[in-house]
Amino acid sequence: MGRYQEALEYIYSFVSHEKHVRYGAEAAILSLGRMEDLLARLGRPQDRFRCVHIAGTKGKGSTSAMIESVLRAAGYRTGLYTSPHLHTFRERIRLNGALMTKRDVVSLLDDLRPVFDATPGINTFEIMTALAFSFFARQGVEWAVIETGLGGRLDPTNVVMPAVSGITSISFDHMELLGPTLALIAGEKAGIIKPGVPAVSAPQAAEALAVIEQACAERGARLALVGRDWTVVGQSASLSGQTLTLCRNHRVGDMLACEARLADLYIGLTGEHQLENTAVAVAMLSELRGQGVVLSDEALRQGLANVRWPGRFEVLARQPCLIADCAHNDGSAWRLRSTLARFFPRPEGRRTAMVFGASADKDIATILRILLTAGSVDAYTPPARVVVTCSGHPRQADPVHLAALVREIAPDCPVAVTYSLDAALDDVLAWAAADDVICVTGSVFVVAQARRAWAARHPDAFPPDDWVFQDETPGQPVPDDVVVVEAP
Repeated sequence: MGRYQEALEYIYSFVSHEKHVRYGAEAAILSLGRMEDLLARLGRPQDRFRCVHIAGTKGKGSTSAMIESVLRAAGYRTGLYTSPHLHTFRERIRLNGALMTKRDVVSLLDDLRPVFDATPGINTFEIMTALAFSFFARQGVEWAVIETGLGGRLDPTNVVMPAVSGITSISFDHMELLGPTLALIAGEKAGIIKPGVPAVSAPQAAEALAVIEQACAERGARLALVGRDWTVVGQSASLSGQTLTLCRNHRVGDMLACEARLADLYIGLTGEHQLENTAVAVAMLSELRGQGVVLSDEALRQGLANVRWPGRFEVLARQPCLIADCAHNDGSAWRLRSTLARFFPRPEGRRTAMVFGASADKDIATILRILLTAGSVDAYTPPARVVVTCSGHPRQADPVHLAALVREIAPDCPVAVTYSLDAALDDVLAWAAADDVICVTGSVFVVAQARRAWAARHPDAFPPDDWVFQDETPGQPVPDDVVVVEAP
C-alpha cells in the first residue's frame, strides 16, 4: 500500500458524517470548541489568509468555484476548499485551481498527525478542514474560498473570519441534523454570518429569508439579496453554457433602479439556477471590491468564462444525449426538471431514459415524484424508461427498493434494476436512439460512477486533466445475485 493510500485510510478511519445514514446523538455534541482548540495548537493557520465563506443547500460548490476562478484571474494566489468530491479526495483542497498533490497530502499529514492523534473525539471533516487551512497557510494563499460541509453554525469551517459571507439556495436536506423546517435549516446556514461582515444571499423562500434577515440585523451585517439588490437576466443558453446580464440596484424612493450593469457575461454551466449562483458570486466579489480588493471587469469575465464544475447538468455525449446531474434533494430535482424541460421539451419521437441511484437517507420518494410525473404548466417529459442502480456509497439505497418506489409513482413506466453503472449504461444505450436523452441522477456518488464508466468507454470525451482520471473510489462490486426486474 502506498503512502498516499495510507494517508487516506487514516483520514477516513475517524467518524465521518458524510458516510453515516443517521447521526443520532452525535449531533447534540457537535461544537466548534474542539476545532478552535485544534487550530490553536496548529498555530491558527486560518488567520494567515483572507477568505470568503459560503453556506447553503444547493449551489455552494458552483458559486465557490466561480469566486475562486475570478480571484485567480485577477492574479491572486488562491485556495479552494469544497466537499464532497467526485473522484479524488484532492478535489477538496486546491491551490491556484490545481488539486492538492499526493505528495503534499502525505507530507502535511505526517506533520499534523501527532496533533490529530492527541485530539479526543476528532472526526474526519475536522481533519480535512485542518489540512486545508494548514496547506493554504503554508502555501502563501492570499484568498481562500471556503465552502461549509453540513449546515454552517457548527460546521468545522465556521472558525474563519471572512471578508464576506454567502448563502446560496436553501432547501430540505440533512433534516436529521439541521432540523425539519426551512426556518431551522436557515438558522444553521445563517450561523456563518459574522458581526459586521457583509453577507450575500440567493433568493430564498420567505420562511428562510426571514431568518437570514434577522441574523443579519442582530449581528450588524449588511445583507445584499439577489432578486432585490442584484437582478440577473439570462440572454442566451445552450447545452455548453449561457450568457447573462447582471444589474446592481439602488433604491430611488419606492423604486429600484439599475446602478451598474454587467452584460454579456458567459459561464460554461447550464441551467437557470446557475444564473442565480453567478449573481451570488458576483455580488460577493463586489463586496470585496468595496473593501479595496482589486478585481477588474476583465478578470471577472475571464474567471466566470473559465469556471468548470463537473457533474452539474454535465453533457457527457450528444447522440444520444447523456447528461449527468447531482440532483439529490427536492430543490435540485426541481432544477433538473426545469433544465430538462427547457432543452428537451416534448417533441414527437424523442424519449428520455433516467438512470437513478440515491443515498438511503434522502427523501427519495419526493425526488422521484418530481422527476417521474408530468406537469400541466411545463413542457417536461417524464422518462419512458427508468434504470435504478447502486450509488456506490455506504449510504446507498437498495435498488430493489428504488424500483418499488418507481413502480408505485409511475406504474406504466418500465423499470430495470442493476447493481452497477456499467450495467445501467448498457441497458439505456441499447434502448436509446440517437435523438433520445439519458439522464443519470440522484446522487453525487452515482454521477461520479457514471463519469468513471463513461471515461472507461470514451476517454477522449474528457479533458486530459479531468478529475475522472485521478479516480480513487472504484464502484461497488456487483453482487452474485443480480436482479433485473421489468415493469409493467
